[in-house]
Amino acid sequence: MLKAMDKSRRWLRAARFAAVEGGAGAVSLMLVILGLICVPLLLLAGGWAAVPRLVRGLQGWADRGRRRVARFSGVDIDSRYAAIPPDPTLRELQHLLWAPSTRREVVWLAAHAIVGSFVGLFTVVLPLATINSLLVPAYWWALPADEPVGSPFPVTSWARAAAMPLVAVGFGLLAWWLIPLGARWLAEFLRNLLAPTRASRLAERLTAVSASRAAALDAHAAELRRIERDLHDGAQNRLVAVVMMLGIAERSLTNDPESALPQLRRAQDAANDALSGLRTIVHDIYPPILDDLGLEGALSALAGRSAIPCELRLGAVGRVPAAVESAAYFVVAESLTNSAKHSGAKQISISVERAAEQLTLEVVDDGGGDAMERPGGGLAGMRRRVQAFEGEMKVVSPPGGPTRIEVALPCGL
Repeated sequence: MLKAMDKSRRWLRAARFAAVEGGAGAVSLMLVILGLICVPLLLLAGGWAAVPRLVRGLQGWADRGRRRVARFSGVDIDSRYAAIPPDPTLRELQHLLWAPSTRREVVWLAAHAIVGSFVGLFTVVLPLATINSLLVPAYWWALPADEPVGSPFPVTSWARAAAMPLVAVGFGLLAWWLIPLGARWLAEFLRNLLAPTRASRLAERLTAVSASRAAALDAHAAELRRIERDLHDGAQNRLVAVVMMLGIAERSLTNDPESALPQLRRAQDAANDALSGLRTIVHDIYPPILDDLGLEGALSALAGRSAIPCELRLGAVGRVPAAVESAAYFVVAESLTNSAKHSGAKQISISVERAAEQLTLEVVDDGGGDAMERPGGGLAGMRRRVQAFEGEMKVVSPPGGPTRIEVALPCGL
């Protein structure tokens, strides 16, 4: 009895999956038709700005398909995508449109529209045919003689009507056997379409590595320019002032020795200022506090020095690679600086977690929001740092706030 109930539950589960995929396949068919009509018109009319939205929509629909297949089969399907730039160039839009993941999901959409609809229709029709065959003896006589019931043969007499329960048994056996088989085949078929192939994974990995290399070079060049600017505008000017003061003091020693001492003291103060500036520049290259206290201690020190009251929530972060610690530290530091300068916030919340081989950061302030990512700005610099590690960064800042910055950094050793 229990075994029969278990088989019935499995059959119902398979039938439900196939029927749902049939309905979803009909939606996919409508999307295919809309895509064939609208996408060429958009691209020919210069509507490239709609490409990110179209790709996100396709990814979202494919992800829902992945979840349905995973729930039925018990096998998760990888759905990692390359990050879509916030303000992509035409070349980036073309690459996004022809990316392996986009091509794979367009193929899935077309196949799902045809195969999913067919299997779903088959799943619904067989049980309905079984029920209809059982009911034929009850209503065949009420139909006109020239329009008899014709499933699967014309029923024009009680003898033929009496055979219909046997036909119902045949349809029922077919449904009992074929529907679970069709559901399993459909799940495997869709899983193979949705799962990235080894070649596409390698291609996407190569693309990600190329993008992270370019981001690393950009971040390195930007860092060098920043160091050069800080040295030129800060320490160099102070050292020039020290040299000039020492020259004045030297002449004073010859002409007016009594006035030389105050000038030497001013030169000493200027030298101390220059030394302090050099220490700040060195600190900004790699904060020594990271070596001394690790990322957790360094972030605690940052939160303690924040001009805005700051709540820090730290998970079990531990030690991660030094470069990742530095990137995480500067992301939080830049976020706090931006909030203090522009947001008008009264409270900032920072949370840091480490899960498996990924470090996640979240900085939220209750300011006015409407933060914009501009070329050469603080947010753009943060994104360059994150992309250099093949990480991801998301900024959500609606007008009126709050502003939320989410960063994920790979930190596997």
